[in-house]
Amino acid sequence: MTTEHTAATGRGFAHAKAILLGEHAVVYGSPAVALPVPSLRVEASARHVAGASVLDTEISLGPLDPADPLGTTVLETLRHVGGEADGVEVVVRGTLPIGRGLGSSAAAANAIVDAVADLYGVALDDADRFELVQRGERVAHGTPSGLDARATSASAPILFTAGRVDHPPIRFGGGFVVADTGARGSTRKAVADVRAFIERNPERGRTLLAELEHGTLAGVADLAADRRDDLGTRMTAAQLVLDELGAGHPAITALIEVARADGALGAKLTGGGQGGCIIALARDAASAEHISQALLEAGALGTWTIDAEDYA
Repeated sequence: MTTEHTAATGRGFAHAKAILLGEHAVVYGSPAVALPVPSLRVEASARHVAGASVLDTEISLGPLDPADPLGTTVLETLRHVGGEADGVEVVVRGTLPIGRGLGSSAAAANAIVDAVADLYGVALDDADRFELVQRGERVAHGTPSGLDARATSASAPILFTAGRVDHPPIRFGGGFVVADTGARGSTRKAVADVRAFIERNPERGRTLLAELEHGTLAGVADLAADRRDDLGTRMTAAQLVLDELGAGHPAITALIEVARADGALGAKLTGGGQGGCIIALARDAASAEHISQALLEAGALGTWTIDAEDYA
């Protein structure tokens, strides 16, 4: 940690993420692949003010609350950079929907950490930034894997395995469509429900987690070799496993059916599930546009396209 300058206003930025393969299994140390969604951004600003510190987000405005994930993030970052608990206003704004499995809490936390550090002229190393984001994520989700903290600040797809981050080779000509079901999910609840299933059915649970891990590693190879049909098949197979584990939702099933009927090579939930978003694999840009329009007509609250060529 080094001090470089003191800014009049500190700023930080982050973005959404979509898990392509491996959600829920990643909690147990298995790998997961996450894709940045740069079109969904979060920006935080921090400045000195008189009086008590204030956190201003799109859903709340008030003093810093250590029981609130983002309040914790601000307080922990202030402590780390040597700032006082009072006298700072932090404003968070963005286009990232909340409670949809796209990493909204981690993205906001990443932006906040960078904004507060920038205000105090402190250059954070990667380990410090990650730990500060995770402190807020623990309040939000209980026992987060760390995937969201890493993926919402990454500029390229990551392979996350038990805390380790790798950047797999991407030679892929397809694209992905993320669609919002409109049903808000809770990662904390979904993780707890999946854990309860595994505890009730330990042998079956181990088998399902192993299937997710195998599919994720094979999917990484598909991305590297541009095997679009194979990747789509793996995504669809992963959804069947996630449904059995308890992460599914009728709204997820409905949009997956629409996506596949309109040309998607595969589709599944992305994130914690039990609501939130789906991710569908399109063969090319024209197919992605067609799938996106079909999903909107079917009631999706929003769609966002990820062009895999950006990662080539």
